[in-house]
Amino acid sequence: MGTFIGHVYPGLFLLSYGLYQAVVVSKAVIFSDSFLYPSSPPRNKGRWARLWKMSYGGLLKTLAGSGLIVYEISCVKRGLILMNRELPPRFMYGKEWQHLTMFILLTLNGCVEVMSKNLLPQRCVSLEKGTLVLTFYVLLLLLVSHVQDSAGVELQVHSLLILVVLLLMLVLTVQLWSSDTFQLSVIETLLFQIMGSWLVQAGFILYKPVTGYPWQDDDINDIMFVTTFFCWHVMINALCLLGIYGVSYFWHCCYRPSWKLTGSREAPCYTSTAGPLYKLLQEVEQAEKDDQALLSKSSP
Repeated sequence: MGTFIGHVYPGLFLLSYGLYQAVVVSKAVIFSDSFLYPSSPPRNKGRWARLWKMSYGGLLKTLAGSGLIVYEISCVKRGLILMNRELPPRFMYGKEWQHLTMFILLTLNGCVEVMSKNLLPQRCVSLEKGTLVLTFYVLLLLLVSHVQDSAGVELQVHSLLILVVLLLMLVLTVQLWSSDTFQLSVIETLLFQIMGSWLVQAGFILYKPVTGYPWQDDDINDIMFVTTFFCWHVMINALCLLGIYGVSYFWHCCYRPSWKLTGSREAPCYTSTAGPLYKLLQEVEQAEKDDQALLSKSSP
């Protein structure tokens, strides 16, 4: 990942995933639908019926993570070894192993999402969210360690990336208890877009500057403009999210006004044990009320 391609490819994946989520969130807002269990238009039943229920987000994570794992291993010419054969033995390729850990977590998160949505008899949202939160907790630890030997422009670029990961980790943690919330879903989508576009920008800043001249670590203006560019990324991605919502609203309301999402929803999922317990308490309270009504009628 310590190359131009190593920054651009993960950035393009995260940006694509953020744009996909922006479309999903916009559709859910327009139709007052659920963010976790979006309705789908009725499709013809047949051999391709399963294709429409596929977890495209999870499949994208799995394929992208697998491709990045292969790319990271192929970048090391002598092979990605853990320790050398000298005495005493020393660890080798510290940053490459951190990159590999990130990509393995991304692949596992995609596999869990596909398994939960398409293989389990009941979708388990808690498992999906928990795996995603765990991925970002580990990612934050790896990034903090990743910048130990950085300075100047590189340190500023990665510090802003760590800020986005930290905010995204907090949002995902809150979603464990209130997952189907409009505000949190919008913030999560925006942060994924920012993280992706900033990784692409980081590739150009660190490895292929547009001017053809490297950024100077001892120039305070270069470091200040890194933060300025990051702020522009925040504004552009926010406008992009707003534009996707506007286009989606115009498309669904003007071009497809008769399309009502009456298709079958996904299978009911298991989120927590609070639902059955609450129903049991309601039944007990109703039984007590019935007993009290019978006693009041039988008393003189």
